[in-house]
Amino acid sequence: QVQPVESGGGLVQPGGSLRLSCATSGSIFSANWYRQAPEKERELVATITAGGSIDYADSVKGRFTISRDNAKNMVYLQMNSLKPEDTAVYYCRTLINSKFYWGQGTQVTVSP
Repeated sequence: QVQPVESGGGLVQPGGSLRLSCATSGSIFSANWYRQAPEKERELVATITAGGSIDYADSVKGRFTISRDNAKNMVYLQMNSLKPEDTAVYYCRTLINSKFYWGQGTQVTVSP
């Protein structure tokens, strides 16, 4: 299945950590993590390119880490020091054979 499948979301207290996973059957050229909070636009959180370049939204720099395992066609998002404002549905987007694919998303809720 080329469409990414996200996992790892859940409910966590402020200051906690979660690790999101994105699985796909294709060879990933580049990948992004996006998130969308209720009544807000979808925003780009993190990017990892084929060459290994990485970029983050200012709001998550120093707290989130994107990584990839090319052998397993997996992309990860390690999220530390989570804040209530990180609450959102997190989506993985992959670029495979010049086409973008979106996952269905995984809910992350940060609440006491």
